[in-house]
This record gives sequence, structure tokens and C-alpha cells, in this order.
Amino acid sequence: MKSLNTLIRIVRNTVTAALCVTSLSTAVAGALNPTVDNFSDPSTNSLGISRMFIDDTTVGGGTQTQYLIQEGVFSAKGDIIPARGQPGWASTVLLLDHQGLPQDASAYDGIVLRVRLNKGNLSISANSSEITNFDYHAAPLICPSDGEFHEVKIPFSKMQRAWSEQTPLNIRTLTGLSIVAVDLRKGSFDFEIEEVSFYSNS
Repeated sequence: MKSLNTLIRIVRNTVTAALCVTSLSTAVAGALNPTVDNFSDPSTNSLGISRMFIDDTTVGGGTQTQYLIQEGVFSAKGDIIPARGQPGWASTVLLLDHQGLPQDASAYDGIVLRVRLNKGNLSISANSSEITNFDYHAAPLICPSDGEFHEVKIPFSKMQRAWSEQTPLNIRTLTGLSIVAVDLRKGSFDFEIEEVSFYSNS
């Protein structure tokens, strides 16, 4: 667990720096639909927004990824080929607003995913417009590699920034969620996701 957390912290700086497309506006829109993506549409998430796929080729890496959305399941597999001296990564970004405006997730307690992890390391970040250095709050996605789908809940309270002061996550200002496969050296990853949603304990 310690090594995985360290790996996620190292890569997050590189990944989030590539996400400059996310708006830094501080205006907050209305309450957010709990289902972010159930992968029923091959092109857009459940909010009607196109998914984004970014990898380390934007910073000199050679990671190769195959994406497939079929029968309500998002599949991603590939080979991570890091640039020299850097971690390798492949990120799937689910924006919460067409214009990148922050959305209010204060009705919820965290993020829940249905994941089948066949190989590799995964993390998820909650991207807030208040974070201006791209060190978003994130957590590893831990589940058995047993060929089965598992429900993984990530409480907002357990998500942390990597290198910055541990400020609270303002869940009224979320612009998107990022699912990241990562490795420090050459390797492979293979995972499937059925749904990404917000959940409430009440």
C-alpha cells in the first residue's frame, strides 16, 4: 500500500499538469446528478459530456492504450512506457460540466465505482477549481485481481493532495474526476469499469 501511494503521488504532478483544459473558474453551478458515467453511450458520459483520454505521450512517454466501451462496460488496457526519469500513465477524464464550470457535490459523501482490475495500478482524483497547482485530492483504487467486479467506495474525507498542504477538499467546486493507470517503469494494465457515481451515506 505504501509503495502504491508513493507511486500515485509521484505521477499525479505529471498527470494533472496535462489537465490544463479544466476551467479554473470559481463560479459554482447547481447540484450534481449522482451518476457520472454508466458507459451506456460510446461517446459521452452520463452527463452528456465527451470523455477525455490523456497519457504520457504529451510529456515524452510512449504509453499505448486501447479503449473500448461495449454493453455498458468501459475497458482499458495497454502498455506503460514511461519517458526517461518519469512515471508512465494513462488518464481517463470525466468532466462534470460542458464548459468546465465547478459543480456542487455537497449532497454526497464520496465516489463509488464498479471496477474489475485485472492488472496494474489505478487511482482516482476529484478535481476542484480551487486547486490551482493541479495537486488534486486523490486516492488509490484498491480491489482484488480475481476476475470479478467490485464496488469500491472512496470517501471524500480520505482523498489527499500529494505534495501540497493538506487542505480540505471543497466538494462544492468539482470540475471532473480522473481515473489514472500508472507505473514507474515499463508495465501493463488492464481494467474495466461499469459505473462511476457519487454516493451518500444518508
